[in-house]
Amino acid sequence: MAGNIPITTGWYFFLFSLVGACCGLLWTVFAGEGEPLIASIGFSGIAFAATYALICWVGEEFKRVGLKGNDRSKPNRPELPETMGAVCAVVYLMVMIIFIPFPFYEYFVLSTNGGGNRDITMEMVETGRILPRFPHNKLGEYLSALLSLQSMAILGIADDLFDIRWRHKVLLPAISSIPLLIMYYIDFGITNIVVPLPLQPYFGELLDLSYIYYLYMAAISIFCPNSINIYAGINGLEVEQSIAIAIFIVINDLLYISVPNHPAAASHLFSLYFLLPFLGVSVALWCHNKYPSKVFVGDTYCYFAGMTFAVVGILGHFSKTLLLLFIPQIFNFLYSAPQIFHLVPCPRHRLPHFNAKTNRMEPSRATFDKPPRRIISLALTILETVGLIKLWRNEQSGEIEEFSNMTLINLWLVRGGPKNEGRLTRELFWLQMFCGAVGLLARHKAALLVFPYDNLRMEDFEGLAAAAVEAVEAVV
Repeated sequence: MAGNIPITTGWYFFLFSLVGACCGLLWTVFAGEGEPLIASIGFSGIAFAATYALICWVGEEFKRVGLKGNDRSKPNRPELPETMGAVCAVVYLMVMIIFIPFPFYEYFVLSTNGGGNRDITMEMVETGRILPRFPHNKLGEYLSALLSLQSMAILGIADDLFDIRWRHKVLLPAISSIPLLIMYYIDFGITNIVVPLPLQPYFGELLDLSYIYYLYMAAISIFCPNSINIYAGINGLEVEQSIAIAIFIVINDLLYISVPNHPAAASHLFSLYFLLPFLGVSVALWCHNKYPSKVFVGDTYCYFAGMTFAVVGILGHFSKTLLLLFIPQIFNFLYSAPQIFHLVPCPRHRLPHFNAKTNRMEPSRATFDKPPRRIISLALTILETVGLIKLWRNEQSGEIEEFSNMTLINLWLVRGGPKNEGRLTRELFWLQMFCGAVGLLARHKAALLVFPYDNLRMEDFEGLAAAAVEAVEAVV
């Protein structure tokens, strides 16, 4: 159809070659031991190809039904198809549904102990192979994760269609997290946290948070989608920050899997099963959304990406590590809090201002309708003094009239000056990568300064497990 994004001959050749290679990987899985990680890699490549092609094919249809928007950061303000994150979410969910049999391939044998004999361990007489009981808990985790992701995708699409107000949608991810929390309670149920060394004389080695821990995990489910949604507004940023976070989670997963017989390996394999296809669809979307963008991702992608991270963090049992990879998002939320909670004026959109004369992005402004209260003026003046905001004052009275919008993107422009949009996006991507590296190093190196264990090491994991058992026995 005229108007759709064209796929060049080179891209057609690459996509067909990629799909062929991935189908070959899947064939080796069927012919061999049924290694699910290899299958996940194969499905990730297919997900990339499907997402890339579908975005090219359906873009004009999205515009025809009204899912479109103008790129305000370009001189001619081109009209682009929006809500392409919905394409990513649909492809991802379809791939993850098709993938369901692969993690449980080893249990699909002629003689199985599923169904009525799920608690019995069987031995195959012909081969001498030991068959453990079917892991219904792992299947439940997988399905609950898919249910949460589906509900978040629906919320994102609804937001793109009806532009739901922030105060109405902010808590909805907590509802989507209910299947995760129920599954966590049934399968794992541990609510103890390791107490930092300086506080252990007062609280002991482990502290049981009980239901507060479930509120914390619900807060993770709220924060992850919304933090990506409010840290957005320039070409490629939503996808690039998500790709960076996913890369470091994958690295963290591989660290655990590389340790022979590590008890947490299964949880991190679960994480990889969800993240590899996510990277596939995200990289395909980035190919179209990078500067200069041909499509917009919409809120659907932000919610879908954030909930993917919440799912692997909660069911993979590394939610605290996950937060260390969200350092820019946490800073952006805290920095934006005065505007989010309307302590100071908050316009509907806070994306940077595009100066058509210089072709550069500049900090956008929020305006006071009346002179701010003295305490607000003092707080803003302090932020200006330390270089965290830019103020515009009335030349006669000296009262603050305008201030730069309080987002990390605008702050980066305040500190570094006006920039081309492509350069701005690249710098923020590398900031995300740098913070991710620092967070991962802090998790496995610096954390030992305040915590007695790093559960990446087997001896520490066994010590932590022993302490947890003692705590449970003490409660019982």
